[in-house]
Amino acid sequence: MMPMQVELTPIAEGANADIFSGVLTYNNLGTGGMFAGILIGLLISELYIKLSSMKQLQINLGNQVPPAVGKSFNVLIPVMLSLAIFAIFATLIALCGTDLITLIKNFIQTPLKSIGTSLWGTIILYTLGNLLWLFGIHQSVIYSSILEPLLIINIQENIAAYAAGTAIPNVINVSQVTSFGLLGGSGSTLCLLIATFIVGRNAATRNVAKLSIVPGLFNINEPVLFGYPIVYNITMAIPFLLVPVMGIVISYLATVAGLMHPCVTLVPWTTPVLLSGFLATGGDFMAVVVQAVVLILGVLIYMPFVKVNDKVMERQAVEADDDDDDDVFDLD
Repeated sequence: MMPMQVELTPIAEGANADIFSGVLTYNNLGTGGMFAGILIGLLISELYIKLSSMKQLQINLGNQVPPAVGKSFNVLIPVMLSLAIFAIFATLIALCGTDLITLIKNFIQTPLKSIGTSLWGTIILYTLGNLLWLFGIHQSVIYSSILEPLLIINIQENIAAYAAGTAIPNVINVSQVTSFGLLGGSGSTLCLLIATFIVGRNAATRNVAKLSIVPGLFNINEPVLFGYPIVYNITMAIPFLLVPVMGIVISYLATVAGLMHPCVTLVPWTTPVLLSGFLATGGDFMAVVVQAVVLILGVLIYMPFVKVNDKVMERQAVEADDDDDDDVFDLD
């Protein structure tokens, strides 16, 4: 039997594409549908978990069936119900002349993006994320789950506008925040390491700085957060929260004033300082200058707190020695 051959004829330029209006389009696979995809994924997952916990919906095949097969049948009805509920809901919305992704985009994503990715919205959310680090909680709880998806949408819109040769729509985006508010990691701790080398006198913190400088160049700062430490260290709270805000504000003002190009490239967060600003702005050397200014100012802000931290650690060391002496005296 000869295999059936299907001839694929490309659509000629200018041809009427409306005849293909019933097929699945790629419009919702871009930035417009990303936030909706996250939200729908969370909702249907919660629905599935709720339904799968109901024993009435589980199919029991007995103990003679292998466990893997039995578990697959246990979740069969919850999966079908979850998909059916969302399919019916999507159909009802389609009958009204729209779709679920458009509704989420218009009534949730767009208002949330306009507030969350404004200058003040970004500062508040990013600062709250860094505040969690002071209690040993990773700032991704707020940043990665709330702020970063919106910032990624902004940089994708910038990339599309840059490729099309149109005006760049968003000053605040994920590349701008990571390149200017994350120098060496959360809290811009690369500035702290440099300040420690300049004015630090405590042997322990200087040793931590020596071990952390290479990872810090690539924005990896867990050795600083837990070794310096930043976590539960009230002395470092002010610069840890202030320096990233300063970097975001300076880069924002420099962009609005036309001193540097807006960020139009999604750079990896591990890209070293100075290089990240150059790449993020599409090769603008003024972004390197702005990053250097932010770095220097960050070092100056951290320096007095490094001195205070040295005094606190020195006093704690003296108190620890006194406690040891008291313990020895009690044993005698």
